[in-house]
Amino acid sequence: METGVQTTVPAEKSDVSAATKTPTTLSSDSIINFARGDPMLYEPYWKNKGDRCKMVTLGDELMSYFSNALNLCWFLMPELDCAIRRLHRVVGNAEADDRFIIVGNGSTQTFHALLYALSSGHPEPVSVVAAAPFYSSYPEETEFLQSRLYKWAGDANCFDKDGAYIEVVTSPNNPDGSIRHTVVNREGGKSIHDLAYYWPQYTPITHKADHDVMLFTFSKATGHAGSRIGWAIIKDKAIAAKIVKFVELSSIGVSKESQLRAATILGVISEDCQNPRLEEENFFEYGRRIMSSRWKKLREVVMKSNGTFVLPEYPRDYCRFTGEYTDSNPAFAWLRCKEGLNCEKLLKDECRIITRGGTCFGVEETYSRVSMLCSDAEFDFMLERLSTIKN
Repeated sequence: METGVQTTVPAEKSDVSAATKTPTTLSSDSIINFARGDPMLYEPYWKNKGDRCKMVTLGDELMSYFSNALNLCWFLMPELDCAIRRLHRVVGNAEADDRFIIVGNGSTQTFHALLYALSSGHPEPVSVVAAAPFYSSYPEETEFLQSRLYKWAGDANCFDKDGAYIEVVTSPNNPDGSIRHTVVNREGGKSIHDLAYYWPQYTPITHKADHDVMLFTFSKATGHAGSRIGWAIIKDKAIAAKIVKFVELSSIGVSKESQLRAATILGVISEDCQNPRLEEENFFEYGRRIMSSRWKKLREVVMKSNGTFVLPEYPRDYCRFTGEYTDSNPAFAWLRCKEGLNCEKLLKDECRIITRGGTCFGVEETYSRVSMLCSDAEFDFMLERLSTIKN
C-alpha cells in the first residue's frame, strides 16, 4: 500500500511535497527520496520482456460495468481471477482455491473495504490495532474517513480494551521485515493478514498462508504500482459480499484495462516459473538476485559505519518455492542509529536522503525506514552517501 512517487529534487526544493517528478539524472546536491516504496528496481526486467506483456484494446471492448454478472465480485475480470489463483498455486504462498477473490483499486482501497466489512454491525466503533513497529499509513488510513464503524487504537502489544477489535498483521512486516503473527488473540477479535511482501524475492516461502482474510497488492508482487490493483482472498461469503459492496459504492468496480494488464503480467510470471526458458531467469529469481545483492552491499556499508547504523538480522529458512534455504531480503531497510540520534534527521542533514522516521511507525526516533525498491542509480547514490558517515 505504498503510495506516492519516489523522486529526486534540487536542493532548494527539499520539501517532500515538492517532489513530483522522477529524475533522469542525479547530482551531488540532489535530495533523494527513500521514504516511499516506488518499486522501480523491476523496470529493467520488464523492459526486457518486450511484447510478451503487450496488451491491445479496441475501441468497442471493455465498455460494460460488468465483468462477470454471475460472480459475487461482478467487476472482477475472469482472466485476472484465473491469473491470481494460478500464481498463488505456483508460488505456494497462499491458499486461493475455493476462496473468494475480491479485486480493488490498489490494496489501499481494499484495506478500507476490509475495515468496513469487518466492523459493520457493531454498536460502537471497532478498535483497529497493529503491533509496533506497524506500517506508518495504517493510522492515517483508518482515521481518514472519520468512520463511526472503526477507529485507530494503536499498538496491539498495549491493547487491553474489551470488546470487538481488528488486528492488522503485516508479514513480512513493513517496516522491519520480521515474520508476524497475531498478538491480541482475544474473543471478539478479527484479523487482516497483509501479505504484500510474502513473495520469494523478499522472503522464504515457508508455508501456504490460509487465513480468513488475506490482502495482496500487484505493486509489490511485480512492481507495477501504477496499475492500482490489489486483491483480497476471503473465506466467508458474507464478508466477501460486504467488500464488494464497498468497492461498488466507492468506485463502481475496478478498471478493466488495469485488470487485464495485471492478468497478462501475472500470467507471464506463472508461465516462466512452470516452463523455464534456458538460461533465462524467471521474475522471482531476478528479484531475489537483485534484492540479495542490494542487501549485501548495504550491510557492507553499515559494517563500516563504526556502529552509527545497525540493521536487523534475519534467519535463513527453507523456501518451498525454490526448494532450498534462502535469506530474507526485505523491501525496506530498518536502520537504527546510535542511542540519542534522530535517524531520519541524521540521514537528511548528513546524506541528503529523505526517509521515514521511527515515530511514524510507533517506535523511537532512533529508527528510520529506507526503501530498497528504488532504481539502481538512486540505490548507488544512497550507498555512496551512507559511506561518508562514520561518527
